Amino acid sequence: MACNHLSEIDPDLAPRVDGVCEECVKEGTTWVSLRVCKTCGHVGCCDSSPRKHARAHYADTGHPIIGPVSNLPSDWLWCYPDDTYVERD
Repeated sequence: MACNHLSEIDPDLAPRVDGVCEECVKEGTTWVSLRVCKTCGHVGCCDSSPRKHARAHYADTGHPIIGPVSNLPSDWLWCYPDDTYVERD
């Protein structure tokens, strides 16, 4: 399946926070891995984490694409509305 949402992202956007899930810190909960919203830089925990804050951010905002939080360029992105991986060019 193709993703039609790449025009909505900034592939070079920096995460808003460094190394933490924004909501987990506020709630005092833990996370497994972090994901960054490629529309606004929000950092939330992945779907393997108890609270799934990255997915909740998508549900609240409609921002479609996330990627892993890393200082290295990512070789993958995930599109929530299309439920598919998106390969970067």
